Amino acid sequence: MTTKHTISVLVTNEVGVLSRIVDLFSGRGYNIESLTVAPTLDSIYSRVTIVTAGDEDVIEQICKQLNRLIPVIKVANLTIGEAIEYEIGILKVNVSDTNRAEFMNIVAQSGAKIMDVSDKTYIVKIDGNEKDVQTFAELVRPYGIKEFVRSGKVAITKGNQFINFKKTN
Repeated sequence: MTTKHTISVLVTNEVGVLSRIVDLFSGRGYNIESLTVAPTLDSIYSRVTIVTAGDEDVIEQICKQLNRLIPVIKVANLTIGEAIEYEIGILKVNVSDTNRAEFMNIVAQSGAKIMDVSDKTYIVKIDGNEKDVQTFAELVRPYGIKEFVRSGKVAITKGNQFINFKKTN
């Protein structure tokens, strides 16, 4: 059964690493639904978070192939329910004087934050899990979304769990 998986990859922070990871996916016909990359507390490493879809065998194969790349330190498949997943959405929405109060109510009830206001548009930030961001976008869609940008997912294991970042072969 094909399902979404979040894969966390610790890599050395060097030129060309992201390109090698993307090449691995495209060369084998795997789709990347979301991709985020940033340095860790130790700037010699970066954390790459990839969301992709596949059955268990495909995901296992992807993890094995990622682990073979030289700049990769560790690969972890973060299981749903065992990790906190988070993303940010920024939307530019048409808002008129006649629907401003209703729009502001949706923003307040959703926990979104107004980032900028002009005479015809509001820029609003929503954060949370993928469903939270998508639900908010659907709620404000009737107003007219001029632009919609998503950050891509980041994830971390829950509670006392942690990813032991030691190379496994």
